[in-house]
Amino acid sequence: MTDTEKREGARRFYSKWHNRGNEDEDARSYWIELLSVLGMDNVTDRVDFEKKVVGGDGNTKRIDAYIPETHVIIEQKSLGIKLDKPQAGHGGKTPYEQAKYYDDFLPFSEKARWIITSDFEEIWIYDMDSRVPEPEKLTLSELPTKLTKLDFLIRKEIKKISKEEKASKKAGDLVGLIYDALYIQYDIKEPSKDESDDERKIREGKLRSLNVLCVRLVFCLYAEDAPDIFGKNMFHDFLLSFSARDMRRALIELFKVLDTPVENRDPYLEDEFKNFPYVNGGLFHDESIEIPQFTDEIRTLIIDKASEGNDWSEISPTIFGAIFESTLNPETRRKGGMHYTSITNIHKVIDPLFLDSLKEELVRIEAEGVTSQRNKKLKAFQEKIAALEFFDPAAGSGNFLTESYISIRRLENRVIKNLRGNQISLSETDNPIKVSINQFHGIEINDFAVTVAKTALWIAESQMLEETKEILYSNNLSFLPLKTNANIVEGNALTLDWEKVVDKEKLNYIMGNPPFVGNARLSDSQKKDRENIFKGIKENIGDLDYVCCWYKKTAEFTKGTMIHAAFVSTNSICQGQQVVPLWKNLFEQGIKINFAYKTFVWDSEANEKAHVYCIIVGFSHEADAEKYLFSTNYVKTGNGTVEKISKERAENINAYLMDAPNVIIEKRRLPICKVPIVIKGFQATDNGNLILSDEEKVKFIDEYPTYSKYVRLFISAKEYIHGKTRWCLWLKKISPAEINSNPFIRKRVSACKEWRSAQVKTGDAYKYKDIPTLMRPNNNFYESDFIIIPLTTGEKRSYVPFGFAEKGCIPANSVSLALDATLYHFGVLESNIHMAWMRAVCGRLKGDYRYSSDIVYNNFPWPTPTEDEKAEIEKTAQGILDARNLFPDSSLADLYDPLTMPLELLKAHQKNDKAVMRAYGFDIKTTTETTCVASLMKMYEELLSGNNK
Repeated sequence: MTDTEKREGARRFYSKWHNRGNEDEDARSYWIELLSVLGMDNVTDRVDFEKKVVGGDGNTKRIDAYIPETHVIIEQKSLGIKLDKPQAGHGGKTPYEQAKYYDDFLPFSEKARWIITSDFEEIWIYDMDSRVPEPEKLTLSELPTKLTKLDFLIRKEIKKISKEEKASKKAGDLVGLIYDALYIQYDIKEPSKDESDDERKIREGKLRSLNVLCVRLVFCLYAEDAPDIFGKNMFHDFLLSFSARDMRRALIELFKVLDTPVENRDPYLEDEFKNFPYVNGGLFHDESIEIPQFTDEIRTLIIDKASEGNDWSEISPTIFGAIFESTLNPETRRKGGMHYTSITNIHKVIDPLFLDSLKEELVRIEAEGVTSQRNKKLKAFQEKIAALEFFDPAAGSGNFLTESYISIRRLENRVIKNLRGNQISLSETDNPIKVSINQFHGIEINDFAVTVAKTALWIAESQMLEETKEILYSNNLSFLPLKTNANIVEGNALTLDWEKVVDKEKLNYIMGNPPFVGNARLSDSQKKDRENIFKGIKENIGDLDYVCCWYKKTAEFTKGTMIHAAFVSTNSICQGQQVVPLWKNLFEQGIKINFAYKTFVWDSEANEKAHVYCIIVGFSHEADAEKYLFSTNYVKTGNGTVEKISKERAENINAYLMDAPNVIIEKRRLPICKVPIVIKGFQATDNGNLILSDEEKVKFIDEYPTYSKYVRLFISAKEYIHGKTRWCLWLKKISPAEINSNPFIRKRVSACKEWRSAQVKTGDAYKYKDIPTLMRPNNNFYESDFIIIPLTTGEKRSYVPFGFAEKGCIPANSVSLALDATLYHFGVLESNIHMAWMRAVCGRLKGDYRYSSDIVYNNFPWPTPTEDEKAEIEKTAQGILDARNLFPDSSLADLYDPLTMPLELLKAHQKNDKAVMRAYGFDIKTTTETTCVASLMKMYEELLSGNNK
C-alpha cells in the first residue's frame, strides 16, 4: 500500500468515525478498519480482541485489544469519556491506569511496549520504554497527515530493539573499540605452548589491568551522564584538559581521589581533581593495576565518541553488564559475538519464581478500601521485600541479579508512590528506600565478570534511585558514596561451600542460568566436578550435562528449608537417558517441581545468535499449592515470528515436564510387553569402502553380473525419509576364492582392512580389522521383513514416518528395526498414542526427536485389544501405507511435512489414531496428549510392578 493510498484511507476513516463511537458496539470495527488503513492484513487473525487476563483479585478481566507481534495494549472508551479522568466502575482508575493494571498481570513476554487509550475522537499513545510514560496525543482529524505516528502498531522492527537495548549495544561497541586500542598499548603477548610461568603471570596481570581499567572508565562515563553522581560532562571536561601523553598520570591520580573520602584528601589538591566525589565500594581501591600510555587515538575515542557522543545514562544495566563482560572476554571476542540473555527470558525465570506472586499481593493491598489499613499493609509489604534474599550460583555478569533487583525496587517504588499519595510525609533526613543490593548474592568463576556484575548492580541502584526521586519530587537522596555492595564471590560454585556465601536460614530464592555444557564436551575439570557432586549415585552419571550439578547441589543445600529455586537448562536433562541419574535422585531427596517451561528457543540476543533449545524448571522441597506448566508456540505473521506462551495448571509435574505421575523411565534391554524386539542397524566403520552409490552399483553389476547377489540396498534414516538410495557390498557368505577373483571387491576389502587397522585400538573399527568383509556385526539381525524406525527426526512432524522394509535390505545404524513386526504393530507405533509417548520420554538433538529402543520402545505400554479391535488397527495401518502409495513421486519428507502433508494421508492417520485409542479404551473426544501420557505412565507403573513380582 502506497503512502498516498494510506492517506486517502485515513481521510475516509476520519469521515466515517468523526463524532461517533460506542465502546461496546464499535470498538472492534474501529480498530480493524484503522489497522487495515495502516497496511495490516488479516487483522482478525493478528489482533486479540477481548484478551483475557486474570487480575490480582482472581477475577478475569478483558483487554479491549492486544497486538501480540508489537506488544500493544488498546483501552477503548466511548465518545465523550475523558481519557485523563478516573472512571466510575473501574476503581477510580483512568483509562491508562486501567490498561497498566492489565499489563501488570501479563507474562513478561507479553508486556506492553505501547499502551493506547482512545475515545474514538482522540488516540493517546504511551511509550512504555519511557521512565515516566506521558501520552502523545493524536486527534482523528490529524490522521491523514500524521498517520506515520501509528506505524509502531504494525512494524515489529520499531519495537524489536528498545531505546535501552540500543544504548547498551552502542555502549558495548564503544567499550570494544577502547579495549582494542588499549590492548595494543599494553603489548599483551598471545599465549603459546612454550610460555613460562613468569610470562603467563605477566600476560594475565596485563589482561586483568586492562579489564579493571575498562570497568573504571565505564563507571566514570556513566557517572557523568547519570543525574547527581559526577555532574554533567565532568569526566569529559576533566580529560579534555590533558593531552594524550598526560592522560595516564591524570587517571592514576583521579582513581586515587575517587577512592579517598573528601575529609582525607590532600588539602592542596588541584581544582580539576577536588570536585570529584568519593565513590567507595572498592572499584577504585586497587592501586596495583597497570595503566599504559595513551595515544591520540585513544584520547579521541574516549572523549569524543564515548563521552561526548553517547548518553550512558540510557543503558540497561541488565543488558549492558553482559555485553560489557562478553566484549572484554577474549574467547567471546574471537568468536565475533556479543552475548547476553534477553530481559524477556530472564523474566521467564523470575516471574513465576517470585515476582508474579509479589505483584498480585501488592495489587490486593492497593485495592484495600480503608486508608489506614492500606498504609499499614503497604509498609509491611515493603519490609517483606526488603528482607528477601536472592542467590545466583552461576552469576556471570549478574544479569539475573540485576533484573531481579530492578523488579523488586520497582515494586518498592509503587509502595512509596502509594504512601506519598496517601499523604505520608517524609523529612529531609528520611530515606524511604529499604530494598538494597546487599540482598543479592552470587558466585562466579571469572574474576572480571564479578567486577562487572557489581558495577551493573551499582548502575541499577543509581537508576532506581532516580525513579524514586521522580516519585518524591526530591533531591535529598544521594547515590554517593556507595553504601551498599552486592555480595558476589569469585570461585567455582561446585566446589565452594554455599553456606559461606549466603545464610540459607535467610535465603528465599535461588535462580540463574548455569553453563550449557553437554556431557560429551566436558573438560577434565568439569568431569571431576560432576563426579564429586554425584558421588555415590549408582546410575550412570556420564550421561549428565554440566548444569545437572547445580540442580543436585541446590537440592542438597535447600533440604529442610522453604527456599525455592529455578534454573534455565538445556532440554536434554528432562529427556531420555539423563532423567534417571538426575531426577530419580532429586525426587528421592524430596524435590518437587513447582513450575516449568517446556522446550523453547533461548535466544542470547548475540550479534551471531546461537539458538539453544532450553527448559526452565522451578523446584523446591516444600511444594507450592499451585503448579504451572508453560508452553511456547512460535506463530508466523506478516511481521515475523511471534512467541506465544500458554500457561496451564498442573496437578503434578514430573521429570519429563508433564502433568503426570512421578514415573522415571529407565533403560530396558527387552520390551516390557510381549511385542517384537527392536535392534539397531549396522555401522559400516569402513571409511565407505563397503558402500556403493547408484552409479557404482550399476557399473559393478554391468561388469560383474554374477556378483549381483552381493549387492544389497543399504537404508539409513536419511535415505529412507528423503527417498534416496545407497547400496552396500554384503559379503557375509562370500568365499575367499570369490574375493580374489574379483578385482573390485578385493580392492575394497583391502582398503577397508587397511583403514580399520589404522584406527584407535579401543574402537569398533580396529576391533573388526580382521573381518574387513563385514560391517560391525549385529548378531541379532536375521533377514526378514522389518519396520524401520528412524532414530532422529524433525520435531515439526506430527508423526514419525515408520515403514516396512523388504527382506534383503541392510539397515544402517541410524535406524532401528522391529523384526517380524506386523501391520498391527505398525498401526500402534504410527499412532498419536505412541507419538505422544515418544515426545514425552525420548531424548532430543536440539529440538529433533531421538528415538531409542531401550527408553522409548521397550518401555512403551501396548494395548490389549480384542480381535475386532486388532483387525481394525491392521485395516487402518494398511490405509496409511495405501495413502502413501498414492504419491509415488513424493518422499516421506514431503509427505510428512506439515505444510505439504496430503489430506488423504492425514485422514488415514486420523482413522488409525481413533482405532488405536479405542483399543486403549481412551475417550476419543476428551483425551489430550497430556492426559494420554499420564494414562500411559500409570499403565507403565502397573506393568513394571507386575514384571517385578
